[in-house]
Amino acid sequence: MSVDLPPLVVPFRGERYAATDRLNALIAPPYDVISRAERVGYGARDPHNIVHLILPEASAALDPYASAAERLAAWRREGVLRPDPADGVYVVAQDYALPSGERRTRLGMFAAVRAEPFATRRVRPHEQTHSAPKADRLALLRATRTGLESIFLLAPDADRALAQALAQAARGVPAARAELDGVGIRLWHVGGAKAGELAALAGRAQLYIADGHHRYETAVAFAQEDPRADRVLSFIVSRADAGLAILPTHRIVFGAGRDAAKLIELWREWFEVGRVAPCMDRIERLAELGRDRTACIVAFPEDYDVTLVLRKDVALDRIPTLGRTPAVRTLDVARIETLVVQYILGAGTATPSLAYTPDPRAAFEAVRHGKAAAAVLLNPPKVEQVFAVADAGDVMPPKSTYFVPKVPAGLVLRPLA
Repeated sequence: MSVDLPPLVVPFRGERYAATDRLNALIAPPYDVISRAERVGYGARDPHNIVHLILPEASAALDPYASAAERLAAWRREGVLRPDPADGVYVVAQDYALPSGERRTRLGMFAAVRAEPFATRRVRPHEQTHSAPKADRLALLRATRTGLESIFLLAPDADRALAQALAQAARGVPAARAELDGVGIRLWHVGGAKAGELAALAGRAQLYIADGHHRYETAVAFAQEDPRADRVLSFIVSRADAGLAILPTHRIVFGAGRDAAKLIELWREWFEVGRVAPCMDRIERLAELGRDRTACIVAFPEDYDVTLVLRKDVALDRIPTLGRTPAVRTLDVARIETLVVQYILGAGTATPSLAYTPDPRAAFEAVRHGKAAAAVLLNPPKVEQVFAVADAGDVMPPKSTYFVPKVPAGLVLRPLA
């Protein structure tokens, strides 16, 4: 990395809700995981809920982006939002439960990260982006000139120094507490020399985007328009953090006419095919099967669930559609997308559609209740695989990762210069 580049991570002077005792009603998940119905629900919690800014609605006289800018200015005038007195970083603990019921705590920190092109290799993506979401976020950023919500980054932190420093910073009394959709949240504002130390630890090596690719690229584009806006609000978590978790994104296929027996015969070319006993826990069985080989479970109607475990003698290098680099070609999700999901999509008499969910119960219920033709359950990718794909300059298949819990919007904002 060039020594001429500015520091990758620095503290910043944040802006927060003055009513810290009402944060439950004021924060929301990231904009891109909020459905239309949820947008209504979060908006109804409080007229100052952050959703009114991150998913703005047009008024009689203004487009959505101008409306957000006007609302933000009004909140500032009214004292709803107040700037902190000095630069700092914001350490956040999220207490949550995995679908299995296991409870974890994830620690990270909000800081300002240099918004620079991927060519510098200091911030590395693993996901392909699309123009429409970037145009939407850029219009909002231009109008508000404020980082309303963060991107989510992972720091390699091989020696665990960042993880240990964050744990130390989170030992005092929190400056704020909240709860969002069952996730407990605690926040500490860290200023002075300690903030600089945490920022330096977070920025001493490259960072990897976990969530927020569109927002990061939007920030880079805006920085090219206005060099003063050269940093993006970011939530940084150590790779070594014990609370870091990725869920798989299961596939649900809609469309009639899928013949399970014919599909199974096709899959025998690539997989060892088995059945799942009705009394068996599907997720535990899938984890067992996938311990050292690619595996998935395909659920069909009428309790007809099959296991597919990749055969050891399969020559995957003769399938070019698996991916450009070995880092992608070794991913379970790439192999299953190509050899299982695409077969189901192409096998029916009705035009198919595809949905995604991190919740295995939702996937099974869609099939059991006759709403879907099939569901494909996957094991989660590993963080090391995300890093390997990013290091290779490649991208993972769509909907490959689902990091939990999501980073809330509204805990801290970052006004731009």
